[in-house]
Amino acid sequence: MNYRQLGSTGIEVSEIGYGAWGIGRSQWVGAEDEESLRALGRAIDLGLNFIDTALGYGNGHSEQLVGRVVRERGEQVHVATKVPPLNGAWPAPAGIHADEAFPGDHVRACTERSLSNLGVEALDVQQLHVWSDEWVEQGDWLDAVQALKAAGKIRAFGVSINDHQPANALKLIDAGVVDTVQVIYNVFDQSPQDELLARCAQRGVGVIVRVPFDEGGLTGRIAPDSEFPDGDFRARYFRGERKREVAERAQAIVDDLGRPLEDLAEIALRFTLSRPEVSTVIPGMRSIRNVERNIAVGDGRGLPPEDVEQLRAHRWLRNFYS
Repeated sequence: MNYRQLGSTGIEVSEIGYGAWGIGRSQWVGAEDEESLRALGRAIDLGLNFIDTALGYGNGHSEQLVGRVVRERGEQVHVATKVPPLNGAWPAPAGIHADEAFPGDHVRACTERSLSNLGVEALDVQQLHVWSDEWVEQGDWLDAVQALKAAGKIRAFGVSINDHQPANALKLIDAGVVDTVQVIYNVFDQSPQDELLARCAQRGVGVIVRVPFDEGGLTGRIAPDSEFPDGDFRARYFRGERKREVAERAQAIVDDLGRPLEDLAEIALRFTLSRPEVSTVIPGMRSIRNVERNIAVGDGRGLPPEDVEQLRAHRWLRNFYS
C-alpha cells in the first residue's frame, strides 16, 4: 500500500480508503454485518488505514461497526465521520442560512454521538455532510468546530461537497478554516480538475475522493437489464434508460484504452489516484473479494499519462442523484 499526506493535517493515509456508507444498511441492500466486519478487517490487514463513515449511515450503524474494528486494531486506523444537516436536506439547497443546517449545538451534539458510536476519544476528521459556500461567514458552526478542536475531540475538520458541485467550496478553502474536502471525482465527473484540486494544493487542503465507480457505473457490471433489490437506492440512480447509456459509455472507455471490460474498476481507481492533489479515494467495499481487488490498486502507480489524457474525452456532465 502506498500512503499520502492528508493535506496539512500531518495524517498519513492509504491511497485506498474505505467508504462505509454501504455497510450502514440504510440504502444499500445486501450488506451483512459479519461480512462487513470481515471486509473491514481484511482491508486493514492489507495496509488500509483510513475509513470514512457518517452518523447518517444507518443512523449510526456504520459508525458502530467501524468502531468495533478500530478499537480492536488500535491507533493505526484513522476515522473520518460526518455531521448530518439538521434540516435533513441533501444536498444543501441554495438560499438557506447556515443555522438551518448546522447550528453549533447540533455540530457539538452529533460529534458526541459519533464519538460514542465509535467508542473513541477523538475523531481524526469531522466533516459537515453537505456544504454551501454561502455559509462561510454565517452562523456559529465554526465556533463549534474550533471548540471541539481545542477540546481534543476532533483533530481535523472538513466538508463533504454537494454532489457534482466542486466549485461550491472554493470560498471555504480560501477562508483557511478547512483541513479536508470530500468530493465526487471520477472518469465521468472530472469537474474537480477545473478549479478545486489546484486550489486545495495551494492551500494545503486534503482531498478525499468519493464515488470513484459512479455508484457502480464504472465497474463494468451495470448492464441494460441489471436489476436491484427493492429499497436499494441504485434502482433509482440507474432508472429508465440510464443503465443502457452507462453500459455503452463504460464499454467505450475500455475500447479506447484497448483493455477488457473487467479492467474498468481498476482503471477508474487509477484515474483518480493519478492526480497528486488527491490524498485518498474511498470506494465502498462490502466483500473481501472487492477489498482485495481494490487495495491491489493502491501501489502508487496511477495510470500512464497517455491513458489519463485519453480519458478526458469521457467526461460526462449529469446528475443521477437528482
